[in-house]
Amino acid sequence: MTESNRIEFKRELTRELDIEKEVVAFLNYREGGIIYIGVDDSGKPVGVQDIDGDMLKIKDRIRMGILPSPMGLFDVQTESIDGIQVIKITIASGTEKPYYKAQYGMSPRGCYLRVGTAVEQMSPSMIEKTFARRTRNSLSVIESPKQNLTFEQLKIYYQEHGKALNDQFAQSLNFQTQNGRYNLNAFLFADQNDITIKVAKFAGTDKSDLIENEEYGYCSIIKSCKAVLDKLNVENRTLARITYPFRQETRLIDADSLREAVINAFVHNDYSDLMSPAFYIFADHLEIVSYGGLIDGMSKEELVSGCSRPRNREIMRIFKDVDLVEQLGTGMNRMMKAYTPDIFVVSPNFFHTIFNYNKLPDDQAEDLSVENSEKSTLTGTLTGTLTGTRKSIVEIISENPNVTISQIATQLGKSPRGIDKHLQKLRELGIIRRVGGDFGGHWEIIEK
Repeated sequence: MTESNRIEFKRELTRELDIEKEVVAFLNYREGGIIYIGVDDSGKPVGVQDIDGDMLKIKDRIRMGILPSPMGLFDVQTESIDGIQVIKITIASGTEKPYYKAQYGMSPRGCYLRVGTAVEQMSPSMIEKTFARRTRNSLSVIESPKQNLTFEQLKIYYQEHGKALNDQFAQSLNFQTQNGRYNLNAFLFADQNDITIKVAKFAGTDKSDLIENEEYGYCSIIKSCKAVLDKLNVENRTLARITYPFRQETRLIDADSLREAVINAFVHNDYSDLMSPAFYIFADHLEIVSYGGLIDGMSKEELVSGCSRPRNREIMRIFKDVDLVEQLGTGMNRMMKAYTPDIFVVSPNFFHTIFNYNKLPDDQAEDLSVENSEKSTLTGTLTGTLTGTRKSIVEIISENPNVTISQIATQLGKSPRGIDKHLQKLRELGIIRRVGGDFGGHWEIIEK
């Protein structure tokens, strides 16, 4: 490892180490960067004596010592280098430049920029020009169209991850405008809102033959995101062929990449006009569309290289708090191991991620649509007579015969009562049957 324009080494965290200055420089740099604590100037890991204590100090110093708020723009984690534990601080490029040390304000003593491997003060003219170009997070300043908002679901998500939202959570999560009114950040995470997420499925390779049109939303975008992930996970079948003693299989889309793309669509969408991401399932590919294009000043090359620059830092922060987002920049790196940058199509107003489905070798094409050799009758039934929700229900049952009505409803974003009606119809059609009671029983797909 060597220091570069995006990597900085520090042997230890001391009072003399101006960690705020280093972080400010990366926040103001167009690519962000990484700071390692416990690595000497030559790149040799030397470790950290009190790693938990130092991590806590770093988080507090960054949170309290830098303005505008850098929350959602940095990660502090441990990393093992040659078996030695060090601290890794990942900083994304901010959208509210110039960032500065709170102690000195927006002045040369407070504003810094990464230049090569060094940190330099910004000149007064540079600060002025940067401030004039500042792209403020419009979600923070745009007032919510509704003010009678509740956040019980958000509180539950935080509690599930060992965190609690206190009475001041609206302020700490930046849910309020300067005059104390709820803003669009709050609207997006409220229990009820007007944000709808479209998932459409087509029979062919274009939009001429719509066979399913589902809408998720009108609730916290965390809940909507989880529902879309569950739906697309069902659609992301495993293609397999069993030829004794071997089994060849692949999923239509790399599962990790699909999850990352869905979450990115939610986190980086431009909601300022209440536009929302959309998902289109075709016979040979999946297309994910988010509104807003790339952030001003960011190139596609910087994006695929793993440079993280969140459009909506508050959304990024909350998704990270509930473990939907991992370490900044790592998701894109994983996607680029499975795919090429060609999967991204960028226009001024939209960002498209297009996954062409994986295939088995041509000489096994007859098995492409089945999970295994025992499900061919199921596939014939599905493609021949079923579409929409009922097809999805049968696919879920084929994966997990012990699945409950509530679990099916959660995966498909439907009500349990509605799922029960579909199950009754599938029974009448002679496609499925229930073996045993409601408790301890299971579903079976009837072969024909």
